[in-house]
Order: sequence, then structure tokens, then C-alpha cells
Amino acid sequence: MQPLIDTALWLTRKRRALARPVEGADFLMRRAAEDLADRLGAVERRFGKAAALFCQTSAAAQVLADSGKVGEILRVEMDEALLAGNPGLVAPPETVPFEENSLDLVVCLLSLHAMNDIPGVLAQIRRALRPDGLFLGALAGAGTLAELRESMLAAETELYGGASPRILPFTDVRDAGALLQRAGLALPVADVETVAVRYDTLFDLAADLRAMGETNALLARSRRPAGRRLFARAAEIYAERFSDPDGRIRASFPIVWMSGWAPDASQQKPLKPGSAKVSLKTILESPSKG
Repeated sequence: MQPLIDTALWLTRKRRALARPVEGADFLMRRAAEDLADRLGAVERRFGKAAALFCQTSAAAQVLADSGKVGEILRVEMDEALLAGNPGLVAPPETVPFEENSLDLVVCLLSLHAMNDIPGVLAQIRRALRPDGLFLGALAGAGTLAELRESMLAAETELYGGASPRILPFTDVRDAGALLQRAGLALPVADVETVAVRYDTLFDLAADLRAMGETNALLARSRRPAGRRLFARAAEIYAERFSDPDGRIRASFPIVWMSGWAPDASQQKPLKPGSAKVSLKTILESPSKG
């Protein structure tokens, strides 16, 4: 597989963002943690051992603890700095450091989109889950920063006659469902929730992305420094195409949620084709009562 993302650079920028925290810049992680709480709350069961895998902050582990549904919780991060002095394991990117059939629940928030081998990570998660164990994950989805992508592309093409990649290629919700199936997870479900955020200018959005550690980490990125002229023109295009009546601009952050279960004999299974007791034709042709 040809890697697209410089994972080491992504991690370096995460460490830098952690060292220079900006109040409020963690809004996407807070939203993902709130959604995780809702989704976990809808599951009517307890989990003996859970892993918060590459969730970057303690938010996911705190949700698991607050749910009252999890016995043991382990945090796994790519760097000691992300643990911020809290207990946990450090593992290389795209590595799930657990024995086969050792976990009842795995959650992963807002890091899968920065991994080159998402199918491989999901397969490792599937292997680590015990039968009827649950995976819940959230990643930035297709359409994330679409407005910024279009504005930067237009500005760079106009000024330099061509453009270099600046925004990650994100997974859409249909592909997310297929990835769950490919990993061997049962009862796969994928859905998307879009968070729309408004800013005064493109520069305010860029500041938030730096504070999140989510600036360009593509291996194919241009090594030529992007000058003020490029960003100034991109900001003009952004305001022209994506501003609200009050002059503020919009930024889209679709979050794709994925859930799947390690296969188990107790789970519901779809009926085999032709096993229905009554045909659809009979139902449609029967006279209605009313």
C-alpha cells in the first residue's frame, strides 16, 4: 500500500498543539466524546475490559468511566506526551497492542483518518475483540474542510498555474461501512454527522487547525512555503463563495461514526434469501382493511 499520510509529522503536530493549548480549539473532540456517550448509552450491556485507542486526550476514557458500563479501561496513545502523565500504553501508529480475544470494547476517536492502513487497523481491532465485543469509532469524513480545499485550490491555480494537495483524502460513509465488513465485524453500521462552524476569516480557521494539530501532513505536500499572498487570495475566495449574510465564513466537519461487533453465535443474523414464510407479492396483492 502506497502511504499518503506522513504519520510522524501528524504526531509531531499533535505534540506541538498539546504543548501550546488554545482554549476552545478542542471543540471537535468534545463533540465526539458527547456523541460517544450517547451511543454507548444506547447499548444495553456491560463491558469487562475496554481500550480507548489513539483518542489523543482523556475525553473518551472519561466517557467510558462515567458510563458505569465498563470494568477496566486502558488508554493507548502514539506518544507519552498524549497521555499527559496519566496511566496508559504507548504503541506505534497503526498498531493495536492487545492479545487476540482480550477486549470487550474498543473506542477510537478522530485519529483513523490520519492512518495509511485503515483496513489493517480495523482488522487488528477485530482480532483483539472477544466474541460479541464492540467497536465504536469516529473519524473525519468526506467533505471535511471542503470549503477550504476549494478556496486553496482556486487561489493556488490562479497564482501559480497549478496546485499541490493540502487537505487529506477523507473516507465517505459508504466506504466506512464496507471497511467494517472487510475487517470481519458483524452488524456493521456507519453514519455521518456534520458539524458546521463559523469563523470571521480563513485565518481564524487556520489557527484552530494548528491548535488541533490538523494541518497538512500529506506526504505529497509541496515543500515550498506557502506565502502570505496565497492565503490572502484564498481568504478572499473563501469569503466570496462560502460566507453567510453577516460576512462570516462556514467550515464543514463531517464526522463519520462506525460501529461493529466481533462475530458471535448469539447475534441476530439476516434471513437467507427465499426463507420468508410469506412472499412480498402476496402482501402487496392482499386487500387492505380500513
